[in-house]
Amino acid sequence: MQPSLLGRRDELDRLGTLVSLARNGHGSALLVRGEAGIGKTTLLEEAVRDLGGVRVVRADGFEAESAMAYATLQRLGAPFAHLVRLLPERQAAALRIAAGVEPGPPPDRYLVGLGMLSLLAAAAEHEPIVCVVDDAHLADAESLEVLAFVARRLQAEAVTLILSARPDPGIDRATAGVASLDLAGLEPSAATQLLHRSVQGAIDPLLAKRIADETGGNPLALIDLGRAFSARELTETTLASTPVPIGERLERHYLERVQTLGRSCQDWLLIAAAESTGDLALIEDAAARLALPADSAAEAERADLVVVRSSVAFRHPLVRAAVYNGMPGADRRRIHEVLAAVADDRGRADLAVWHAAAAAIGIDEVLAGRMEELADAAGGRGGSASRSHLLARAADLTPLGAVRDARLLASAEAAAEAGAAHLALEQLDRLDVDGLDPVSKGRALLLEVTLAMFVADPQGITHGTATLLRSAELFHGLAPELEQRALLQAFEVDLTSEWAVRSGTLRELGERLAAGAHVTDGPRSLALAALSSFILDPYEDAVPAMRGAVEALLGAEDAELLDAGYFGVALTMGLWDEATCVRLLERQAEAARDAGALRILDTTLWLLSLVELVHGGAVASGRYAEQVRELRRAIGYDAEQVVNAAYFAWSGAPIAVVVQIADAVRASGFIGAWTVAMSALSSRDVADGNYREAYERSLPMIRREYLQVTFQQIPDFVEAGVRSGMGEEVRFAVERLVMFADVSATPWIRGLAARSAALLAPDDEAEAHYRSAIDHLEQSTARGDLGRAHLVYGEWLRRMKRRREAREQLRTALSVLNRVGSAAFEARARRELEATGEHVPVHGADEVGIAALTPQEASVARMAAVGRTNAEIGSALFISVNTVDYHLRKVFRKVGVTSRRQLSERLPTD
Repeated sequence: MQPSLLGRRDELDRLGTLVSLARNGHGSALLVRGEAGIGKTTLLEEAVRDLGGVRVVRADGFEAESAMAYATLQRLGAPFAHLVRLLPERQAAALRIAAGVEPGPPPDRYLVGLGMLSLLAAAAEHEPIVCVVDDAHLADAESLEVLAFVARRLQAEAVTLILSARPDPGIDRATAGVASLDLAGLEPSAATQLLHRSVQGAIDPLLAKRIADETGGNPLALIDLGRAFSARELTETTLASTPVPIGERLERHYLERVQTLGRSCQDWLLIAAAESTGDLALIEDAAARLALPADSAAEAERADLVVVRSSVAFRHPLVRAAVYNGMPGADRRRIHEVLAAVADDRGRADLAVWHAAAAAIGIDEVLAGRMEELADAAGGRGGSASRSHLLARAADLTPLGAVRDARLLASAEAAAEAGAAHLALEQLDRLDVDGLDPVSKGRALLLEVTLAMFVADPQGITHGTATLLRSAELFHGLAPELEQRALLQAFEVDLTSEWAVRSGTLRELGERLAAGAHVTDGPRSLALAALSSFILDPYEDAVPAMRGAVEALLGAEDAELLDAGYFGVALTMGLWDEATCVRLLERQAEAARDAGALRILDTTLWLLSLVELVHGGAVASGRYAEQVRELRRAIGYDAEQVVNAAYFAWSGAPIAVVVQIADAVRASGFIGAWTVAMSALSSRDVADGNYREAYERSLPMIRREYLQVTFQQIPDFVEAGVRSGMGEEVRFAVERLVMFADVSATPWIRGLAARSAALLAPDDEAEAHYRSAIDHLEQSTARGDLGRAHLVYGEWLRRMKRRREAREQLRTALSVLNRVGSAAFEARARRELEATGEHVPVHGADEVGIAALTPQEASVARMAAVGRTNAEIGSALFISVNTVDYHLRKVFRKVGVTSRRQLSERLPTD
């Protein structure tokens, strides 16, 4: 075994297991973390050496490519380029655009990730693939995110992905959710054994142990100590209680070794140290430009400082650091200038600019302009993170003034687009705000609120509406589209912060939206006009404008829908049109899946989960929440943070727990989510018979009337008031529901208005209202409200001593409420049915085996049952076709079917 692999048998076995999984058609991934010299590279080489029947591809990260979007990914995928044509067109196009070989709109990096996953799966159809990426901490941000995405989605592909990196917070964030192996130093016995083998002369075992401990068991440090110092020197150092000579002293030792070499060899080493990619052709070209002898590298190889094969690799990062840092700054800059010229000659503009920047001192507007062009090219391929880093460096090279601020602002916007909120905030802090022109100042304010929402800054959220209105004023007359975008975002942020908003009254917001509706034509103008009318006008006057804006959304192209935001939720729910609300959000979710826009998809699925709860669809809400959870696993977010207090309330969690979660949400500034949770608790109180508590909980929200948010609370408020003897106090609310029903006339509101009217009506009029409620709600998608209509009708029939009819209604209520997962109302229906004298067996909501499926299997099953192909399912769930097939086979076995047709017959609907 090699010296650096002493004591590494367990780690080698684990890597060998991953390779075995690939051979057997199972995907796997591992992040190997270890300090420099700890032996991770040697471990990787040993693990993949002489692998029979397995194809190994490598693409290491390099410092010079760290701001070159998708550089590492391109090298990893290059051997499989001929297979790109076999992929779904959107995925193939995303890969080609990301590689810069095809023009097109910048692809979302997660669509690139799905394309890479499909590409590796296609390659693995012919032979198992092991992908190795060493020094992943030096890879560009886009490649690292895509590789981490692929690592998290590998399941039924004959692919193993091994990433190797030094411990780094950035790596940990990017690869969250990927299994990891932390390499520590060698065990004491192995470390002392290695030191004894490396040092000249005998060394006392106790001193050897102390040296091993102080080096942390770093094998390369131990080997180099043994070669650099005699046993006597090490003993004297240890007895004198001075630090063991690692780190800076060992680096100094390497520099001393370099300085004993000939001048031409030293210059060659400096070229190699500056050209961090190890590109042998570039290094040789640069050496030729400096008129170095052709054999300059030979002396460095004989000194065991580098290995020269198809590329150049330093023995240890400390060797490269010693060479690079030990040379005068003027020499370093001279070498970088030569490398920039060589890279330019070879058509490597990206590498040329990187070296030119390393050579630059102070201000260089010409170079800054080139970096900006490179940044824009990276952005055009979907490399937002690389674009941000390049623009930030360009700003460093730019004189103080408007151009520098423009580059910093663009860098901040690109960072936000990449999800790097803290980097974006850093760039915003560097801006000279007083010197910005009005449009730039407005963009900065717009970004400030976006970042506040992203990082859940309560102050930024509650002041967000006011900030965005200031932004809109700055855009007025100069950038009408940006003005309208800021106004729409102001409305959405106002929905988020509700009564905690620090921006004046809702009416003032409505007036500003109305003014902004006329600055240009288009869908946003319709939206602003509709929202302002919703806020300012009587309901019957606002409805036509609201419907017009919704119709425009329904007719929008996918790209327009993704750009529109979520004002459609407010309008459709304000119209009591739950079916269109879900339809729009589902379309938006589908468009986001197709575009690979997973962050938009995340928000859309979350909203769908909340909308389903409004009419009691806890099962559907839970499915959407599980999709959010699975999506966040794919992205690398903490999936366990997908906590929906309202869902917990509906599904029967302890009320104290729901309140605790809701209060934490409120403290973050997301008052809208808190309101949904409180509304759910009111419903829960009604279901549990705690009518007075429900009334008291609802009353403040009813008094603080807030558009459609309050609309949805009225039916529970009415039932709670009637059942707690406050019928007259809630009569005004019933009248409002009737008015909504007369004007909007959707099945949902007509059913709710009739149900609420029945609760207040005298007995000789109530039955007609109950039957009307059921008739209307049967035409809606609000199955939870339909179940409740059957429930209250059954309760009334029991009170009227019509037990047989009551049982029919209560059985129907129990069945519907069970299917939608409304646990508390289901329990109430069961109690009522038992009160009629009927024994009610307890049964689960799933009677066909669906409960045995994992969340991902259930998603695959539902899509397959409605006729989606494996390729369509894979694109929707961001998994490969192999994984879809793997899950579908398990679904068939668990549910007990042999075809998709049988599956569609067996799966429950709600």
